[in-house]
Amino acid sequence: MSAKETSSLTVAKLKALCILNDLPTSGKKSDLVERLLEFGLSAKEVGLPGEEKFASQETASEKKTQPEATEEVVLSLEDEDTLTPVIDTSESDEASTPDASSKEQILEAEILDAEFTPAEPKKSEKSVDSKSRKKELGESPSTLLDIVRKPQVAAVLLTVIILGAGGYYYFENQLDSFTADQLRYGDSMQYLISGENEDGLASFMATEGFVELVMDQIETDDEICKISLEFGGTGSLSITDGGAEELVNEGGSKDRLGAVRVVGGMGAEWLSVETVNSNSLQPFRVHRHLSIGNICDIGAITASGTADLTSTQYTELRNQDTKATKLDWGFDLPSPIGEYEGTTMTYGVGGLLGGLETLAPGLALMMQPVEIQELFANDLIDHGASGSNLGWDWRVLGSDVTAQGNPAWKIVATHHDIEAYCLGSATMNLWVESGNPWAAKQTVDVLISENQVGQSGCSPTSQLLNDYVLPEGELELHHTFTKSSLQRGQKQLDLGRTYASIPLANQLGPDSDELESWSDYDLHMPDDSTLRQHTFEDAITCLTTHWPNTIAPAATRAMEENGYIWRGVTTQISPSLSQWNLSWVASDEQAGWVQFNLTGQPSPETCQFEERGVLSDTSHNRDSIPKTLNLTSLESRLSGSSMYPVLTGNDRFFTSSGTYHDDIQVGYLIAVPGNDIGSLLSDWRWW
Repeated sequence: MSAKETSSLTVAKLKALCILNDLPTSGKKSDLVERLLEFGLSAKEVGLPGEEKFASQETASEKKTQPEATEEVVLSLEDEDTLTPVIDTSESDEASTPDASSKEQILEAEILDAEFTPAEPKKSEKSVDSKSRKKELGESPSTLLDIVRKPQVAAVLLTVIILGAGGYYYFENQLDSFTADQLRYGDSMQYLISGENEDGLASFMATEGFVELVMDQIETDDEICKISLEFGGTGSLSITDGGAEELVNEGGSKDRLGAVRVVGGMGAEWLSVETVNSNSLQPFRVHRHLSIGNICDIGAITASGTADLTSTQYTELRNQDTKATKLDWGFDLPSPIGEYEGTTMTYGVGGLLGGLETLAPGLALMMQPVEIQELFANDLIDHGASGSNLGWDWRVLGSDVTAQGNPAWKIVATHHDIEAYCLGSATMNLWVESGNPWAAKQTVDVLISENQVGQSGCSPTSQLLNDYVLPEGELELHHTFTKSSLQRGQKQLDLGRTYASIPLANQLGPDSDELESWSDYDLHMPDDSTLRQHTFEDAITCLTTHWPNTIAPAATRAMEENGYIWRGVTTQISPSLSQWNLSWVASDEQAGWVQFNLTGQPSPETCQFEERGVLSDTSHNRDSIPKTLNLTSLESRLSGSSMYPVLTGNDRFFTSSGTYHDDIQVGYLIAVPGNDIGSLLSDWRWW
């Protein structure tokens, strides 16, 4: 190509054509032109004169049959006023076109301020220059400004810009997957308690047989058939950071610093993690519905006050099982309910839902912010992840934010045993965030009921189990926990690790020579107590010796025909008066109960009958009655403050001298295969 055949396009425009056609952009202007021609562009497209010379030779017939080409939009990186710089001195001859010296200036970047409106005509004094300029560039590709002015192109560019900005935000704010953070000694989280009712309060409702879960520790003469609670307030969940004084049996080692000592059900001492959950509820509203005959009164008696609940759980280090649960509670309500406070200590499963927790493990997770690692273990928490643990099936729904605006994963969990056994439904929505060992937000919705309406998927076996284990009525719970603050400790928990003072197997149970067998002939569990005025041996003589057959004929006959007392309880009302309730079963599996008072040495006058009743679903099975300690041995173990210090004190079971406080109930329960499972969920108040 000669110098006379120089392209009218600038080097920058030629390079733009190369980019659009995926061609190299290196070389001189002549190299770019030649490269584009070889690729197939026409002379006109590369800005060369004499199109006929460089165009492909086409016959007239071919030109007639060739369809008219559509206008191709070519992107130029220059606007109309951009001038091309001098690239190389060797190109000066090729670039020597009219006014070339004025065009060969250094390219400067400009910001285009484009308005998507039709172009306005130029002023008259510039019309000549404008026309000549258009003539000069009439055969050049469309510039960036030309393209942007086209509505369809502008829409595409705006879409790209929006998507680009949104994509940047999306990728910058994506929540990373993580595994649950481990708890540390000294961790604590404060949270708010609320609900979804019109006042923003949490709610609890129990009817019929479930009322006992609420009224267990409250003495009242009212026949309450339904009770509902509305409450809100604050909570605090913490892991105790135990001091060196808890490691007195570790031989001077401080490896398990942070753990707390606890006495288990057999009196042995263990090292444990102490978890304390405290709730201060204000307002605390109680709505009571009283029974009128067989009808539950529609109207409610409402009382508003405050309540404080503190649950303390002890989880043993090595085996990670619950050794004890203590529940401290207090209610301050107007009359007739008044003020109540107390402490319930259970060894093993316990707390507010102790009985239901026995039936469906994992339900206790609902009563406080969920510990993430307890539910999810080491599973990766990521979008779409799912799993099952502690009776809960869970699935990660996606990313969300907490009340404080922190990124979190939202997870839904359902209790499959509750649904599988047709006991109702239990669902939790959890918001979990990295660095927080507990759920930052947690909503709970529970319905437990023996009513089978709407549960079409239940099998006959499941329905039978439902009828067998649940009392009549319903239980509902709806609440939300929301984190307000979080403080982290330093040392991770020592769960799964052994320690020097761990009790040996031979320390846990009684010696074999301490156990007594009474399954073959005795009518009741051996007693022989010296702490109580009247023993079970005294009480049983009322049935067998001092009552005529007309007072409790079925109970008397059962004792004469190889029956036995499978459940019994007594309360010392005064130094000379004890109250008794004995449940019996005959060899033909007829069963019932009898209640009476004993006011002195057993005699027809001191055995004062009160009432009796019939029981169902009770099995007679002497062969399955195990060997047991007698009640005297149990009392000796429990009253010794060295083994069970929690049971001794002014508001506990025993005085400092080892005697019973007034109004303490003592009893036993023998459960054999075939007995009503529901009786295992009952408390000790059997009448």
